[in-house]
Amino acid sequence: MPHPLAATTADYPFDTVLIANRGEIAVRIIRACRDLGLHSVAIYSEADRLSAHVRLADRAVLIGPAAANQSYLAIDKVIAAAKSTGAGAIHPGYGFLSENADFAQACADAGIVFIGPPAAVQRALGEKTSARRIAIEAQVPIAPGINADVVDAAEARRLADDIGYPVLLKAAAGGGGKGIRFIFAPEEIESALPAARAEAQAAFGDARVYLEKAITPARHIEVQIFGDTHGNVVHLGERECSLQRRHQKLIEESPSVALDTDLRARITSAAVRLAQRCGYVNAGTVEFLLGPDRQFYFMEVNTRLQVEHPVTEWCTGLDLVREQIRVAAGLPLSFRQEDIQFRGHAIECRIAAEDPENRFLPSTGTVEQLVEPSGPGVRVDSMLYTGLEVSLYYDSLLAKLIVWGPDRKTAIARTLRALREYAIGGVHTTIPLHQYLLEHPRFIAGDLALSFIDDTWNADQAKPTPPAINEETSASVHAPAFVAAIAAAIAAQQPHGESRTIAQSGSRPPRSRWRDNGRTWHE
Repeated sequence: MPHPLAATTADYPFDTVLIANRGEIAVRIIRACRDLGLHSVAIYSEADRLSAHVRLADRAVLIGPAAANQSYLAIDKVIAAAKSTGAGAIHPGYGFLSENADFAQACADAGIVFIGPPAAVQRALGEKTSARRIAIEAQVPIAPGINADVVDAAEARRLADDIGYPVLLKAAAGGGGKGIRFIFAPEEIESALPAARAEAQAAFGDARVYLEKAITPARHIEVQIFGDTHGNVVHLGERECSLQRRHQKLIEESPSVALDTDLRARITSAAVRLAQRCGYVNAGTVEFLLGPDRQFYFMEVNTRLQVEHPVTEWCTGLDLVREQIRVAAGLPLSFRQEDIQFRGHAIECRIAAEDPENRFLPSTGTVEQLVEPSGPGVRVDSMLYTGLEVSLYYDSLLAKLIVWGPDRKTAIARTLRALREYAIGGVHTTIPLHQYLLEHPRFIAGDLALSFIDDTWNADQAKPTPPAINEETSASVHAPAFVAAIAAAIAAQQPHGESRTIAQSGSRPPRSRWRDNGRTWHE
């Protein structure tokens, strides 16, 4: 029997979407496809046979060995998987191939819809010096700097003297904190330049770097934008992303307490102007630095869905992944700027398999215990289940805790409540760090900056005290393992014939053991 909400050719030019990603974002996209009545295809590496996205998708295709460059980053294999399964569209999620213009072009060449900005837009904005030129054309403020590749250390010293220290060396072809070096004095350039070039080459296959003024202390403010193929461009408000470690975000919230009505209007208008200037299509994020003088400066555009998109979803009531699929299908945005209503305050905590009390070393092992929080205003986007093997092959992100409240005070209180309920056994996670940060007086006061974690977190001195566990809490925390043991014992004693009789009786559909135990075959 067909799905009652199955998409038709009148709605979309495709009925199947391949998700070129893994982890929690793949699960998130699969759910959006299911809401729309679209079929989903997961790809997976040998290391991800038992992953949650593999179990949840309608179909799953083995793409290659654990190494990302032989699986999730292998463009030819991804395209082949889409063709073999009849997928008419590909959603890249974030990371991996999501901002790879060659991949977007390969999809177009193969007649497959790429759910994201077209290749030309990705190229124009993915190259940072090109993006700065577009920002200038759109009359968006940029930090003082040089929009060209730095030739050698002598030129870098001369340029830095003109701009004024501190300065930043930044990779021209990438983002995510790769290829960035802070320079506070001329003598640091000699070693910083080759290091930045080497990191940029390794991360992006492009060693070019450029120089710009370092804005410090600074806050990281980003604006969610959305465009369609009919010329409509809107913004969905801003997110505060200043709590970072080594340029990687840990906590995001919306709205930012640093913006008043006037500043919010100016920074969101700047983001829309930039998007209009380059003909932006689909979801994207314009990132800014906000200086202590309350001046903002364009930093870069992320031409993809952000990890922190659920924060915006909480505050607007919109489904951004659903909207991405609609726009990719050629439909206009389902809302206008004046239709968007911002409500309350949302906070996201990135739950990663890292040990914050041991230099943030990655943590591996088996998830032996899992209790995910719930209750009013609590959402968890996760790849976790009891028994999951956490490896070193990929990013350490396990889940995202996203909490909403009618105001910031309530949102903080709910987030802390949810963090205290959260239990992940078998691997170290960043949950204790999130508790510490949200309870910090500076965070509560909204006194944020990119240096916040470096200024406040010392693993040797600031170890959060875990919440007291009474008998009732202890029982609930250990209940999953206890219940699982009982269920296993019952299952072991149940005659096989009985289970077959139930399945054949028509009282409920038979359960697929392939689905339950992960994909162990090649499609």
